[in-house]
Amino acid sequence: MRRPHFKKISAALITSALALSLTACGGAGPDAATRLIKRVTDGAEATVTTNGSDLTIANLLLVATEDGSAVVVGTIINHSQTPDALLGISAGNVQATLSGEQNLAPESPIRFEGDSANAKAVFSGVGATPGKNVQLQLAFARAGVVTVNAIIRDKRDTYSSVTTGAKLVK
Repeated sequence: MRRPHFKKISAALITSALALSLTACGGAGPDAATRLIKRVTDGAEATVTTNGSDLTIANLLLVATEDGSAVVVGTIINHSQTPDALLGISAGNVQATLSGEQNLAPESPIRFEGDSANAKAVFSGVGATPGKNVQLQLAFARAGVVTVNAIIRDKRDTYSSVTTGAKLVK
C-alpha cells in the first residue's frame, strides 16, 4: 500500500522540479540578462521624452567614405502629436551639412540613407576612421540637444551604396 503513495509523491516532485527549471529565465525577474537584450544593430538608439516630446532615434551611425567624409545613417521618428524639427547634427565642433526633410511631423520619420531616404547629413572631409566611436549631438527645436555615441562604419556590405552626394526620395 505504501508504494502507490510513494509514486504519487515522486511524480509530484518531478513535476514541480520540471516546472521550476523550465521557467527559470522568467523567474529571474525583470532585470534578467535575457530580458535586457535590445540592440539588433550596431547603430545608436535613444528615446527622447524631454519637454513633452516623444522621439525615437534608431540605428544612428556614420559611414566613412573614400574622401574622408562621414555620412549619417539612421531614422528619427516623432511619436508625439506636436511637431518638432531637427535643427542640426554635430560631432565636437563640426557641423554636418543637412539637406532634405528636417521637420518631424507626427509619425513621419526622417530617414538618412537607404531606398526611402528623405534627408541627408554629411560631415565633409573630417578624416572619418571606421571602427571608432564618436559623440553625435542632435539639436531639436522642441526636444533640445540629444547626445548619442555612434560608431563609424566602413563603406561596404549594407552601407556600400552610401555616398556624400544628394540622393533623396520625397
